[in-house]
Formats: sequence, structure tokens, C-alpha cells
Amino acid sequence: MVGGLHAVFVTRNSRPNIVLLMADDLGLGDLCCYGNNTVSTPNIDRLAREGVLLTQHLAAASVCTPSRAAFLTGRYAIRSGMASAFNLNRALAWLGGSGGLPTNETTFARLLQHQGYRTGLVGKWHQGLSCASRDDHCYHPLNHGFDYFYGMPFGLLSDCRASETPELHRWVRIKLGISTAAIGLLPLLPLIPRFTRWFPVPWGIIVTFGLLAFVFFVGWFSSYGFVRRWNCILMRNHEIVQQPMREDRVSALMLKEALSFIDRYKRGPFLLFVSFLHVHTPLITKENFVGRSKYGRYGDNVEEMDWMVGKILEALDQECLTNQTLVYFTSDNGGNLEAQARGEHLGGWNGVYKGGKGMGGWEGGIRVPGIFRWPTVLEAGKVIDEPTSLMDIYPTLSYVGGGILPQNRVIDGKNLMPLLEGRVRHSDHEFLFHYCGVYLHAVRWHQKDCEYEDGATVWKVHYVSPKFSPKGAGACYGSEICSCTGDVTYHDPPLLFDISRDPSESRPLSPNNEALFDSVVMKIEAAVKEHRRTLTPAPQQLSVFNTIWKPWLQPCCGNFPLCGCDKEDDIIANA
Repeated sequence: MVGGLHAVFVTRNSRPNIVLLMADDLGLGDLCCYGNNTVSTPNIDRLAREGVLLTQHLAAASVCTPSRAAFLTGRYAIRSGMASAFNLNRALAWLGGSGGLPTNETTFARLLQHQGYRTGLVGKWHQGLSCASRDDHCYHPLNHGFDYFYGMPFGLLSDCRASETPELHRWVRIKLGISTAAIGLLPLLPLIPRFTRWFPVPWGIIVTFGLLAFVFFVGWFSSYGFVRRWNCILMRNHEIVQQPMREDRVSALMLKEALSFIDRYKRGPFLLFVSFLHVHTPLITKENFVGRSKYGRYGDNVEEMDWMVGKILEALDQECLTNQTLVYFTSDNGGNLEAQARGEHLGGWNGVYKGGKGMGGWEGGIRVPGIFRWPTVLEAGKVIDEPTSLMDIYPTLSYVGGGILPQNRVIDGKNLMPLLEGRVRHSDHEFLFHYCGVYLHAVRWHQKDCEYEDGATVWKVHYVSPKFSPKGAGACYGSEICSCTGDVTYHDPPLLFDISRDPSESRPLSPNNEALFDSVVMKIEAAVKEHRRTLTPAPQQLSVFNTIWKPWLQPCCGNFPLCGCDKEDDIIANA
């Protein structure tokens, strides 16, 4: 390891290239470097072998939209309004919605852009697109600090493959039906004053509004049946290049774009964020990877993603950029335990950790891979067991890129470089707050003043936990998605675990041990009160209104509603 003052000098002045690799719904137990000995992930394992592996790396939410918002901004999603108060709107559901990452939030891409970095995003965005019209693109990556974007402004759904069963929860479909019917009938309101004789309304206006109502209702309601055409689109910067996306080619196209970005800006410095569509359902996998793993379609998809990681690392090697590049690999949240199709499990494995994607504060939904590689700066093969967060990437990248953190807002992440370099023993996080939507489900306390042989004690309390169904199951199979509020279990007194000794959260500390139990819970409750004092109201980006589909916001290649194009084929044909 490069240590001491020399490490500080290299870190502060070298301005490395930065490559961020984020999987979608990858289980912590799906990687060999985290203990799996049956799935082949040699390239991600190489990163761990040549870099630093974090064993207690945590997402700020157990679903993608709020987790990614926190990752991009270094702040809990509740601060930016990217956390939902509703069970069924916990992530953006439509590209034609009006919610998204607010423009007054400063992403790490914006910070590094100001420091002369060329910044690119290839892959999934899922932080909104437009505010008032389909072309304003107010939430677009290019309005959040990225110089280049190629990928899905939304993200994968099972609907993106025509043969898949739609993954939207049945109550979401019912709610969509009701809302579309109600909004579609709004233009019929001129009938009310005519038949109540409040004031005369000409029949011509009524007929016109009736036709508009019919077209509006059909266009809106049928949009659910054509989710693939509305949500599953591919963009280059502000231009739609495929609508609907060609799932058989999307992985190859995105890898090509990532490698092209490295080639274009290899003289640096650059920031490349590769946001994989893997390993979200419908598990789109190239034919030559199908059937290669022992775990069916899911395992095949993991192994294809690992191959793509290898191609990116190979490009860095070929351009002699390896020693000048900080590479980071993670996932946005834990594996999806509830992903099923025709009796086949299509989600990941979270190892010994309880729960998974969407399950509040249980470890399986928030504990994710965390691997950093920066040769000559970070010690190869080092393992760190301290609590760290996806939010830490924000101040860490600001530090290594020479940026200045915004002073007009709370930044919840911590600079990881002192910990990664070995200049400090413990993480700067004393408390981490685990939200399910806007509801605080659990809190982690890193009790640094209580040492034992392996480090510092980490306590975790659960105030709320989802009800798994059927009874005795490890997920919410009965309802297809776990609730954040309502159909949950409230714990009074709270459940208390020593995560440092019981990472599977299977042995809660008994409240009968009053002295220890009460002292820990009181300390955490005091931290919760202090944390809540730092929260300020923010517009709710995931409100019902913001998340419903609006035809005037629907991105469209062609004439709405007859949207569709494949400009990638045009490029290939003219090449």
C-alpha cells in the first residue's frame, strides 16, 4: 500500500479517471468475492483482489429510485423529495410522469464537471425526464452534470420483453385503470352546466370535447398495454434512438458506448458511470451466455454482466489507464427475492442477510457490494468491515477530483479515502438511518467507544418491519411487494440487534437486559431526534400526481401517439 504522506499527495493531486459500475438488484451473495462459489464472476473478483472490499456497504434505500438519488447527491432521498409516502409509488413508474431528481440538487457529476472532468452516463437513469412538456427534459442526465448520456432514461421492466408477464403489482394496475378513466372523462365536464341549466354550452363544443375525451381515454388507458413502447426506450443525449428498445441488442450497444467513451476521453480526466441494466428482470442476456451458469436465467445474466465488467477493465489496461483510474463496483440495492415467473426464481441471493429488495431496513435489501480499486494508492486485497454507504461516493469523488462540497445543504455521505487508504481505523459514520419511503424503519449505531477484538460494536434497532407472507416466508410473496406503512409490524419496544456479531438479524437482544437495552435504544432515539431536526420540507417527487402517466410528457420518436423508431439500425445501414 502507498501510505502516509505520499498517499495523501497522490490522492489530492493526481486527479484520477473515475469509472463507477452499478448493478441493478444484484444480491450480495451472488459474487464469488463475497462467498459464492458456484457463480463465475472472475472480473469482479479481480477488482476485489486488486483493490479494497467493503463488507458492510449500505444503500440508502432498498429500491432503486431513492437509492440512486442518494447515491448521486450524497444525501438521504427524503431530503430531495425522492422518497415516497405511498406503498405503491416508491419508484418512478412512468417516463411520462412529472417527478424526478430536482434541478437544485447537485450531483457528483456536476461537481466533477466543474473541475474539468468529462462526464458520461451509460445505462439506466430512472431519476425522471420531463417537467412540463415532453421535450423540456428538466430531469435529464445532461441537466445533472453529465456531458454525455446513452441508455434508458427509465430502466428495465418485465414488460420490456414482449413475452414476459407484466411485473407491475395488480393494485398498481387497478389504480392506473381508475385514474385513467377519471382523467379521460374530465373533458366531459361541459355537459354538467348544460344539463343543470347553469349556463348554455353549444353542442359543437360538447361534441368536440367528447371526441377529445374518447381519444384521451383510449390513448391513456391503452398506454398500460403498451408499456414496452412508452417506458422501454433508448436515448443518446436528448434524442430517442430506439422506441421500443431492442432488448436483443441493448447490452452490446451499451458496452460499445462505454468503451467508446473511454477511448474518446482517455487523455482525461473523465468520469464514466456505467449503470447496468443487469440483473433486473426480464434478465436480458445475449445468446452466447444463455445456459452457462448453474442458476438459470439469473445466473446467466450475472455472468454476462461480469464479462462486460471485464471488457471495461481490459480497455483501461490497453490504454495504460489502470494505475490512473479509480474503479468502483456496487449495486443499487439488494437482490429481489420476489422476482418469480412460471415457478422460476428470477432474483438474486443475499447470503446470510435477512430480506431483500423493497423490504425496509432488513440487511438483505440494503447491504450491497462495495469494491474500490486504485493501484498504487489503495492496498490490494484489503477487506474493511466498517459501516459505509453509497452516499459516501459523493464526498469521496469530490475529494479525489479536487471539488468543493456544497455548503448550503446537509451532505450525509462521508469521504472514504482516509478509511480506504488505512489512515484511519473506523468509518466516520456513527449513525445511519434506514428509510422505507419516507418512513424510518431502522437505525444503525456504530458504537466506536465500545471496542472488542474485531473492531467496534454496531447496533441496529428496527422500529418497523414488513410482514412477510405467507406466514413463515422470507419475503412478501402474497402481496408481491412489501409495504412501508399500513400492513407492517410496529415494534414497541424496538427490535435490537448486535449486527457486528449477528449480521443475519436472527437473535434480537432481550429487553429484559434492561441496562444495556435501554442505554442503546436511548442513544439511538436521541440521534433520531437530532437527525429529524436537520430535515426540511421538499416537494414530493413521488406523489400520486407526479408518478401517473401524462400523455403530454411522454417522450416520443415520431408523431404521438404513433411513436416508434430504430435509428441504431439506420446508423448501421449507413456505416
